[in-house]
Amino acid sequence: DFMKERILMSIVKSFSVGDGDMFYILHGSSNFTIIDCFIDDTNKESIVNEIIDKGKNKDITRFISTHPDEDHIGGLEFLDSKLNLLNFYCVENAATKPDESDDFKYYCSLRDGEHHYYVYKGCRRKWMNDNDENDGKNYGSSGINFYWPVTDDENYIEALQNAAAGKAYNNISPIFTYSMKDNVEIMWMGDMENSFLEKIKDQVDWPEIDILFAPHHGRDSGKVSFDVLKKLNPHIIVIGEAPSKYLNYYNGYNTITQNSAGNIIFDCNDN
Repeated sequence: DFMKERILMSIVKSFSVGDGDMFYILHGSSNFTIIDCFIDDTNKESIVNEIIDKGKNKDITRFISTHPDEDHIGGLEFLDSKLNLLNFYCVENAATKPDESDDFKYYCSLRDGEHHYYVYKGCRRKWMNDNDENDGKNYGSSGINFYWPVTDDENYIEALQNAAAGKAYNNISPIFTYSMKDNVEIMWMGDMENSFLEKIKDQVDWPEIDILFAPHHGRDSGKVSFDVLKKLNPHIIVIGEAPSKYLNYYNGYNTITQNSAGNIIFDCNDN
């Protein structure tokens, strides 16, 4: 029984940052959520200044890291230097890399630090998807709910082992949604690959959604299969900024291709 944000309006933004992912949710409640990070010297000042401005009046700021590939953690140290992230969400993992970048080292410091929160299917956390009615200042539920991982699944354990061995990281990505009561439902899957999704799809309680951010930047290698799409029944699929020759355009569905759209803002209000 996942909780939804009981607010009439919010903003969800997908940044156009090239072959990478970065989003924020400006909640109607006193929450602000950032999902992944991919910034460099050409855009980091403008993007981080926007995030600071949008989140300045919020009490709870969380960062959700889907997985530690460079195109999802690029500029993480700079972002944290400006925001002082006190809520770092990721799956519990021991990922290593044979050649560690500064941002990967910083990811590990946040992953293993005192302010981490490890996510998994059905996890509950105050102000993430549980209200706190007795704190004197009700921040409300942010409507963030996790449908994967199942931490004892053998396929997931293998993905964790590959990440720990420094081989691959895509398939430790969680599946989660942002939900508003009587309003929008949006799903992220990080860079989960089709071959992995096919193995675990029967363990996911797929909700009907409005917007799907296609996994793996819309690549064919991350295609969501027809039977899963039938359950999700998305109104819009956002296809990321991978090179066009690798993209799957999800024929038969309404799509927005970020290669041509640039930044995408969903203004969610009034049903």
